[in-house]
Formats: sequence, C-alpha cells, structure tokens
Amino acid sequence: MGRYVIRRLLQMIPVFIGATLLIFLMVNVMGDPIAGLCGQRACDPATAARLEKEFGLDKPLVQQYLTYMGNVFTGDFGTAFNGQPVTELMASAFPVTIRLTIVAIVFEIVIGISLGVVTGLQRGRPVDTGVLVLTLIVISVPTFVTGLLLQLLLGVEWGWIRPSVSPEAPFDELILPGLVLASVSLAYVTRLTRTSIAENRRADYVRTAVAKGLPRRRVVTRHLLRNSLIPVITFIGTDIGALMGGAIVTERIFNIHGVGYQLYQGILRQNTQTVVGFVTVLVLVFLVANLLVDLLYAVLDPRIRYA
Repeated sequence: MGRYVIRRLLQMIPVFIGATLLIFLMVNVMGDPIAGLCGQRACDPATAARLEKEFGLDKPLVQQYLTYMGNVFTGDFGTAFNGQPVTELMASAFPVTIRLTIVAIVFEIVIGISLGVVTGLQRGRPVDTGVLVLTLIVISVPTFVTGLLLQLLLGVEWGWIRPSVSPEAPFDELILPGLVLASVSLAYVTRLTRTSIAENRRADYVRTAVAKGLPRRRVVTRHLLRNSLIPVITFIGTDIGALMGGAIVTERIFNIHGVGYQLYQGILRQNTQTVVGFVTVLVLVFLVANLLVDLLYAVLDPRIRYA
C-alpha cells in the first residue's frame, strides 16, 4: 500500500503541472486583463505599460507561468487587481464552499444511496418506477431553475428560510443551497446505486450468503452494498471537486461568497491571478479526492489489493 501511495503521488506531479499550465494559458488568452482593470474607458498607453510591468504581464507567458509556479510553492498565489492577496480571498471563500460541499455530499450519500438501495432491491415495482421518473425530472431541470423556484417558494412566498445566505454562511443556512447544488448529482447517485445493486443481487456471493441463512440485513449491508458502492464512491469522489468548482450558479442565487462567487468575479473582471489561483487549488482537490477514492476501494472490496 505504501509503495502504491508513493507511486500515485509521483504521478500527480506531471498531472498537476499539465493542468495548471493549461489553465494558465487559457486564462491569459481569454482577454486583456489590463482592459478589464481599466473598466469601460481604455487606459492610456503609459498607464497600461505601468500596470503590465507591475503585474508581470509584459513578460512571455512561459516566464509568467514559471514565476507563478515558483511563487505557489512558497505559498504566494499572487495579488488581485484590487491589491488584495489571493490567499486572503481563499481564506474567506474556501471555508464557505467547503461547508456547502459537505452539505451537498451528505445529501448525496444519505438520500441518493438510500433511494438507490430501495429501488435496486425492488426493481420493476411502483416505487422503483416512481423514483426513476423523479430522478429523470431532477436531471432534466437546470440547477438555476431549481434554485430560483425553491428560493421563491420557501424564502419569499412561505418565509421558511432566508432568501439569501448571511456572510457567515452557517450550516443551517446552507441546507437548501446544498440540496440545490447536490440535486443533479444526487439523482445520478440514486440511479447508479440502483443499477449496481440490481446487478450484484444475482452474483454468486450473494446467493451463497442467502443459502447460508444469513439475515437479510447483513446480506444487504455486509455483502451486497459494500461491493455495489465501488462505482458510487468513484462518482462521489470525483464529484467533490466538481461541486466546489461548479457552485457558481448556486452561490450566485443564494448570495454565497464562496469559491464560485470569487471565480465569477475573477472571470468577469479578467483577474487572471484570482482565477488561476483558485483553479490551482481546485486541481489539488481533484487529485487528492481521486487518490482517497482509490484507497477506499480496498476497504470496500477485500479482493482489491495494491502492490
């Protein structure tokens, strides 16, 4: 196991460099950051030249990337165009988005897996058909439509919740935004769990466990569910980074100042330092989540061993 972890960590290095280089190049060619900094009125040549030199934009892109990566390894993610260090923006944004992601993942695990197990064990029955239709509707409706409708009904019309989240963003205020953020992924987790449970019900090890007279609950939880969760865990593990980076719509609807909000502001203002800095951390989140998922395989299925 130790050798496998070391090998995976070494494999993450070129992936991290390649992903950050690609993002850096894409962000720097998406527009003129100096024009975005100056606003609607164009900067005069002297001011533009001074700003380019101040932020290092007058150097070749490769040199800018090498300088940026050298600063990243020292904990310096650059300075936003408003003069605020990117690390300060991260310190205020990431805790909020992490709490929001935790709420969304809990919904995926508790509701998604539970519905998937129930429908997988009762495949073809009315409850299975009803859940399949419901998940198809959830997948078909865009997230911004779901979020705006729930905000209007629960927050404005009925007054059950606050229409927008406070700056502190406590867990209790993030329940509805977390459900909105997790809605599509929750539907996929339900359908994936259902399919995996239904397929593994016919496996030899399940029939053997039933023939030995084991209680139904133990057959389902100890044998059937553990082996059926491998594709589900894979999906949830990769979905962690997607939820953190893809929360732009949800955070905009509920006025949550998290990672999605900062990315939106960075793209809108063509603030390359902010966008690249946040995406760099998200790349690390993706890589670490994938590593943890691979290690969980051996816990769920004893047949899986790493050399």
